[in-house]
Amino acid sequence: MTNISAATIRFLIGCAVTSLFCLLLINNPLPLEIVEAKLYDLRFHLRGTVAPPDTVVIAAIDEKSVARLGRWPWSRKTMAGLVRKLAQAEAAVVAFDVIFSEKDKDDRELSRAIEDAGNIILPVAFDFESRSTAISNPDLEQFALSELEEPGLYRSYPPLASGGKPLMPVKLLRDGAMGLAHISMLPDYFDGTLRWEALLVGYNNLLYPSLGLRSAAFFKGIPTEKLKVRATRSIGVGKTVIPTDRWGRMPVNYYGPGRTLRHISIADIMDGKVGVKELGNKIVFVGATAVGLFDLRVTPFSAVMPGVEKQATVAATILENRFLVQATRLQDLCFLLLSGLATALLLSRFRLMLGASATAICMAVISAAGLLLFNRWGVWVNLACPLGNVLGMFMSVTAWNYTVEERRARRIRAMFSSYVTTTIVNELIDNPALARLGGEKREVSILFSDVRGFTTFSEQHEPEEVVAILNEYLGEMTDVILKSGGTLDKFIGDAIMAFWNAPLPCPDHGERSVRCALDMQARLEQLHDKWDREGKPKLSCGIGINTGEVIVGNIGAEGKKMEYTVIGDEVNLASRVESLTRTFDAGILVTEKTVAKLRSAIEAGTLEGMEISGVRRVIVKGKQQPVTLYQVVPADAAPAVITECADLEPLRLTEK
Repeated sequence: MTNISAATIRFLIGCAVTSLFCLLLINNPLPLEIVEAKLYDLRFHLRGTVAPPDTVVIAAIDEKSVARLGRWPWSRKTMAGLVRKLAQAEAAVVAFDVIFSEKDKDDRELSRAIEDAGNIILPVAFDFESRSTAISNPDLEQFALSELEEPGLYRSYPPLASGGKPLMPVKLLRDGAMGLAHISMLPDYFDGTLRWEALLVGYNNLLYPSLGLRSAAFFKGIPTEKLKVRATRSIGVGKTVIPTDRWGRMPVNYYGPGRTLRHISIADIMDGKVGVKELGNKIVFVGATAVGLFDLRVTPFSAVMPGVEKQATVAATILENRFLVQATRLQDLCFLLLSGLATALLLSRFRLMLGASATAICMAVISAAGLLLFNRWGVWVNLACPLGNVLGMFMSVTAWNYTVEERRARRIRAMFSSYVTTTIVNELIDNPALARLGGEKREVSILFSDVRGFTTFSEQHEPEEVVAILNEYLGEMTDVILKSGGTLDKFIGDAIMAFWNAPLPCPDHGERSVRCALDMQARLEQLHDKWDREGKPKLSCGIGINTGEVIVGNIGAEGKKMEYTVIGDEVNLASRVESLTRTFDAGILVTEKTVAKLRSAIEAGTLEGMEISGVRRVIVKGKQQPVTLYQVVPADAAPAVITECADLEPLRLTEK
């Protein structure tokens, strides 16, 4: 079975996480809905305030007006005076965000003022809490929308509907009004923020427009009967098409925090300080803005926006044709899949630190794309799932990396800690590809060392003494080998096998192996002095070195017994060279291939502390080609020299 690469596994993990977030996007659980709502609010703050049109103003019942005209609510006579002032200022449409639901002795005067103005829209508030059955109300039904395309679509996605009796102005006032429109607000239930405008509210199987929608339509000269409702898709106001969600709602495209639209104090209007210049040919919304009147709403921009300003904002966006459109579920899925696959590809190729950087970049790109779509084209694309997907992907891939890397690190540490230094083990863990745990061809320098006369020594001494001296000897020699950067292959009784240039590359492996042999002999001399002082017998050894191409890797029975070692003819030759140290009475013998690795350093005068002398050309058993042997002995700190051996007939050896 072909092994799956780590990059492929990381990519598959990324795809799995992306699939999970696709399911979450489709089901839209509450936590993700809340996160997306907050990211939606953040986009408003990052976009900043936008200049509103001057065709919509707010006649504010503010603190100044209350101080000038008295405590709210004002008398109907005062309100009639306001209507006349607005008419004199040639306001195009006057939309009240104030419900005159109780009778007053001056209702007739206000009614005459409303009828004379001919451009007044009064509000109605629907009760969404009541579960009672809606009843027919002819006074209200005359203001319902009549042109509805494909009403059957509303069976699956009905608009917000009211069950209780609506709160309306007294009959005398509404009879003179140009129209009624609802001012009901439905903030998001999880945090109370007003993000949507219910352009349509259903009551007794009829649809009623919002105050902002009806005001904009009247301003554009579109009567109620000409508003075209395309069920679950849009509302047409003349040539302007308002995109809606399936329930007839529109995301409110706020211009900024409270008082971004122009506020004009009613006190100034009543005192004649403002007139046609400020109010002429404009939609004037009349509503409370004073803090003490408790008509403040939470919006993405602010927690204290007057409710009337939200109504005015809706009208302004319709006049400017400046709508926000929530991306469809399919569009959100495509955005999620594209960003998820791109991130999965990046994370499959990078390790932890680069993966973290790639994750940060991907999240920044996704956020920038979402902000650009929002600011430039008014598209509200879901960012919670793509950003959560990238973060979840990084965490999942990182967890997998840590699991696999830790397992690999334990495997490498267990495999090599007995062979090489801790420094090399750590480097292999950081760069596991260098270990090449499978077999491969590589040129190495192999060293064999064997204690001379060990059999006789063992027969002449107690086992405990033999073991103690041998362990001390092997321990010291192991330190020298590891210090030189060599790999300790194995102990073969009293013999030692080591090699250089695997698992980590070591360009000067020839020189390292020879210097290691010299250091081993020097360390053995130090042991001799120690053993003399302790009255212990001494050991001597011979060392043979050969350089050549071998197979290096894990050899053995997988899952039972494995070892990292080298095999091949060059290994066998190194072992035979070590045995020839007895024949030629040499402490260290090396082959011509090892000497060839030293020649460039000798010619450059950079190799010091040794003399290399040719011994003899030999033909070892099982070989046809002669091999030149050289003896290496320590020398003073002078440039090394090579003395070639005499050109004699090769000596054919028959022993192993």
